[in-house]
Amino acid sequence: MKLLTKNPWVTILIAIIFESGWVVGIKYAHTPLEWVLTIASLITSFGLYLLASRKLPVGTTYAVFVGLGSAATVLIGWLVFGDGLTGTQLIFLIILLTGVIGLKLIEEEKA
Repeated sequence: MKLLTKNPWVTILIAIIFESGWVVGIKYAHTPLEWVLTIASLITSFGLYLLASRKLPVGTTYAVFVGLGSAATVLIGWLVFGDGLTGTQLIFLIILLTGVIGLKLIEEEKA
């Protein structure tokens, strides 16, 4: 827990893992246990996001959280579940990641 409060960016990265878990769970959960894990991932994801946003600017935190969460979900769908990934989608993912990384770097310059 100390690591989560010491570095809020680590907290955001862990929240993104849980974010991807509940998004994938909504599509693929069929059993009660899978739904419990999906809901637990949802609660954990937002709880960690809220914890990190106490120490980070809300706008940057949310952009990183949603942007990286979206990219991770698309990649999980492609790598694990065989969802399609076109060249155009890949280009837009790269643009998305470039924007998120840029926001984080600009935020670090302000600090």
